[in-house]
Amino acid sequence: MAERDRSERWFERAVAVIPGGVNSPVRSFRSVGGHPYFVERGEGAYVWDADGNRLVDFVQSYGASLLGHADPAVVRAVVEAAGRGTTYGAPTPGEVLLAEAICDRVPGCEQVRLVSSGTEAAMSAIRVARGATGRSRIVKFAGCYHGHSDGLLAGGGSGVATLGLADSAGVPPGAVADTLVVPYNVVPAIGDDVACVIVEPVAANMGLVAPVEEFLPGLRRACDESGALLIFDEVITGFRLGPAGASGWSGVTPDLWCFGKVIGGGLPVGAFGGRRDVLAVLAPEGPVYQAGTLSGNPLATAAGLAVLEAMDPDRYRRLSDRVGSFAARLEESLNDGLGRSGRAGLVEARVPSVGPLVGVSFVPAGSDPIVNFDGATRAAATGRYARFFRGMLERGIAFAPGPYEAAFPSVAHSDADLAWTVEVAGEVAEGMAAEIAAEDEAGR
Repeated sequence: MAERDRSERWFERAVAVIPGGVNSPVRSFRSVGGHPYFVERGEGAYVWDADGNRLVDFVQSYGASLLGHADPAVVRAVVEAAGRGTTYGAPTPGEVLLAEAICDRVPGCEQVRLVSSGTEAAMSAIRVARGATGRSRIVKFAGCYHGHSDGLLAGGGSGVATLGLADSAGVPPGAVADTLVVPYNVVPAIGDDVACVIVEPVAANMGLVAPVEEFLPGLRRACDESGALLIFDEVITGFRLGPAGASGWSGVTPDLWCFGKVIGGGLPVGAFGGRRDVLAVLAPEGPVYQAGTLSGNPLATAAGLAVLEAMDPDRYRRLSDRVGSFAARLEESLNDGLGRSGRAGLVEARVPSVGPLVGVSFVPAGSDPIVNFDGATRAAATGRYARFFRGMLERGIAFAPGPYEAAFPSVAHSDADLAWTVEVAGEVAEGMAAEIAAEDEAGR
């Protein structure tokens, strides 16, 4: 077992000055046991913790690092930008170039405004939708996470679900009074009081749940019929599923988009965009106010441009093909390991993939496919993910410390990295099988 003494000491210092010892609850090990490792550096597919342990990293900053950590082209772009200054409070050419790159790649997205986080992007897109329609109500889907703004925490996935929170304390009832939460993968009835429907086109905050065939087209039709705007939250899927993100992958064009992660190349960034006529309501041209001192930060725009310029359709296709094969082999290895005990067939692994996104969950054998938050919650309730996570981490492979997060193989993950992960997963699953059999025997 790897030593983590220095990480433990860093955690002890952290809890004295940072609530819970972490600056984002998804980094907490609350649902998997123990304390987080502290990262000192990363390169490509790997991170090194404070004790010098090298980990094959499938967290990749929760999807921000498409090219892997410290990609040389991204580092050069950031260093060159930093040498010219880190922030100005005035427009820069880099903002225009990144906005052009996004609009060029995403058909139907005519303009974007840059912000500093995915949370900002989602809350601003909602405000635009309300301002453009003159309506107040919004529809979101249980298990989809759109950041931590008050009105969007209702029925949230990601860390909200991992920590077992009923949304969040500190959010007054009035903040969510106009938020309607409905099941994912079911097209809801949309009234004429609804300003917008916001959705993760591929849900990646309740494990990984793909949209069923008619879900996204059905949402498009329902919004058209009601006059509501359709918002795709592509903070995770944008420029990860392909050059045009989930809208290109699905063939469904929303009215507004939210972007983040990949477009900052690992630096804090977000963006919301959409049709020119919708965004015309934004100040300074229109009455909807939105602002940010660090919006369009020159380091983030330089890094994001470097990532987008490094990716082309063929590179996306090759990455998706490799990850699809990896996910299938990982599922087979896990289930082979789980099956090495006579009664371990009580549990089976599910490893879905959509493009280069991967999910890992454990369900009662014979369960229906997971298509919504209820299914994801039942999988998490088995408690098996924590054992998988710990077993992999002990052997030098890092997945996210919670059952509601996706895994993010990057361009930098080699075939050897993926093959090693598959092999280790089988060993971990065999140990899980023995525990399951012992539990079953004890319960008889």
